[in-house]
Amino acid sequence: MIGRVHSIGRSFYELLRRPLARAFESKQNPLNQLGALTIFFCWIVLVSGIWLLIFFRTSVSAAFESVEYLTHEQWYLGGVMRSLHRYASDALIITILLHVIKEFIFNRYRLNRWFNWVTGIPLVWMIFALGITGYWLVWDQLAQYVAISTAELLDALPIFTDSMAGNFMSDELLSNRFFTLMAFIHLIGLPIFLVFGIWLHVFRLNGPRINPPRRLMAGALLCMLLLSVIYPAISHDKANLAMAPQALRFDWFYLHVYPLIQRWSPGWVWILLVGISVVLTIAPWAPPAKKTTVAVVDLDNCNGCKRCADDCPFGAIEMIPRTDGTNYTHQASVTDDLCISCGICVGACPTATPFRSKSALVPGIDLPNRSAASIRQDIVDQAETPSDDPRVMIFGCRDDRQTEIVRKAGGNVVTVRCMAHLQPSYLDFVLSRGHADGVMLLGCENGNCDYRLGADWTEARIARVRDPWLRKRTDTTKIAMGWLAPWANIANPVKRVGAFRDALRVTEGDT
Repeated sequence: MIGRVHSIGRSFYELLRRPLARAFESKQNPLNQLGALTIFFCWIVLVSGIWLLIFFRTSVSAAFESVEYLTHEQWYLGGVMRSLHRYASDALIITILLHVIKEFIFNRYRLNRWFNWVTGIPLVWMIFALGITGYWLVWDQLAQYVAISTAELLDALPIFTDSMAGNFMSDELLSNRFFTLMAFIHLIGLPIFLVFGIWLHVFRLNGPRINPPRRLMAGALLCMLLLSVIYPAISHDKANLAMAPQALRFDWFYLHVYPLIQRWSPGWVWILLVGISVVLTIAPWAPPAKKTTVAVVDLDNCNGCKRCADDCPFGAIEMIPRTDGTNYTHQASVTDDLCISCGICVGACPTATPFRSKSALVPGIDLPNRSAASIRQDIVDQAETPSDDPRVMIFGCRDDRQTEIVRKAGGNVVTVRCMAHLQPSYLDFVLSRGHADGVMLLGCENGNCDYRLGADWTEARIARVRDPWLRKRTDTTKIAMGWLAPWANIANPVKRVGAFRDALRVTEGDT
């Protein structure tokens, strides 16, 4: 059942991905930078919020007037900052929602990834709390509606002795301390917890992407600045507790639950919100996923070079003092609870070379369920006899749908756990030993690596800028990475392989 949901979700995701893939290269594609974009929008909200705070007055009588001054009198800066604050807040709701959906449909929330998923749920609550308290501070008619509705919602919890909604019976009952408290919560209290929550969310990852590419940041910021100038954020009329607001311009990004408060009892709204949170929290274990076999260290072949620890996307490998009495100072150690069996550590190990002949191919670190030796044997078994037509050997990620499509079409496919599982020397092995005339790597589509850094490390190794790198003798024109242009623009992976074969044919003809 859950697999069917994932499959349907990926189909809808593909409808959104394809047009963006045509417009953006892999690293600039917003769908590949959702988490980083969310953090970037948080920075915009923080910086613009600091400017607004300078002019904001924390009192019942002056709060609305200070915001109006920024909006109209200081429109060239304060008004733009207010609009930028608003649109960046809305944008991060969109990126958060897409990020959660993407991680779910691609099954990146279960097994050893549960921690990042579960710690993200409180972050969503904090983001909404920040947005809602921000609406209170404006103290217009929308703020009045939000404040009273929120007070009614909080009164349903058995944690307050006095009714919060009673504070909004009249303007005389509302004190200036209310705005001081809300300003503290919105501008100091919740942001501190949010920063800590973001750190907790990513601290177990190796090299988390907390900043999008500069061009993407500049483009996003420019779009929001233009929107701020063309369609500035403005307030409703000033709040008047003696009258109920009649017509409101609703913000559905943050306030989509509020109409339910008027239709349902607050208790049922809490049941809905808590229920959704509970379902999301237990999702990694419902149903339980099959445990993967983690990487295993072989001390006889481990020299403590640290490359596996540097390349592990999930911080599952650490270097510890040597335990076997050899002259090496350190050895790799795998933390089972963090390892997700991606094999990227094997691709980083210098002893995982297929050219080893005087001893068994047993690297310093390996996957028991997909060993380096088994990959080499598959290459030898899959080798085709020479022919006039260029022979292409395809390496595909085990969990990528392209791999299965090409195999069913009769392609010569060798599977690996992740493309960075494949040490660059294997490409040299294929070409120098005449097992094929060209190699195509069908990694996760559009660089959307299931294991975060597989595409990045593969590109860097083949470009000879990251160790272990591809030998200089290897002709890189005979190697194609299927997620990069021009191959990425061909939707059908079989046609992508065919286009590469045509390119090889032209190259051999020129030779």
